[in-house]
Amino acid sequence: MRHQKHVAKLGRTASHRNALMSNLAASLIKHGKIKTTDAKAKELRRVVERLITYGKKGTVHHRRLAYRVLKDRTLTKTLFDHIAPQYADRAGGYTRITKLGFRDNDCAAVSLIEFVDYKMPQEDKKEAKTEKKSATKKEKTPSVESKARQKKQKVEKSKEEDKD
Repeated sequence: MRHQKHVAKLGRTASHRNALMSNLAASLIKHGKIKTTDAKAKELRRVVERLITYGKKGTVHHRRLAYRVLKDRTLTKTLFDHIAPQYADRAGGYTRITKLGFRDNDCAAVSLIEFVDYKMPQEDKKEAKTEKKSATKKEKTPSVESKARQKKQKVEKSKEEDKD
């Protein structure tokens, strides 16, 4: 009997189901939100919320437990350094599932699962890159004197070529 065995089988073997949840969790951490079926989203919520709780604890043991699910060091680092600190004062409910309707080809119920009140790490990187680009553009713009030197050099080269 399956008393108190609350796991959706999703029509897969245990190893296939674990691989699926691992890949979905990695995609959710990487992209911040993913579109999947309702049943997968509900099962994924259990996995991801446990991972965020690991991230909030932050010990080496919990990093290893998270790595065991994610199988990627950079995603584990993102989880512990960027995602979990955003939920430090939150007691649970880190994800939101929004029903989107039904898929056209097989009429499967589709949902969007995303983090609640989450700012992506790429947004921070984009802001930093724009600041760096604006600073480097100011440094790299040639002064009027250097432009004049370049023009003189071009004129001298063309004169030498004309003499030959």
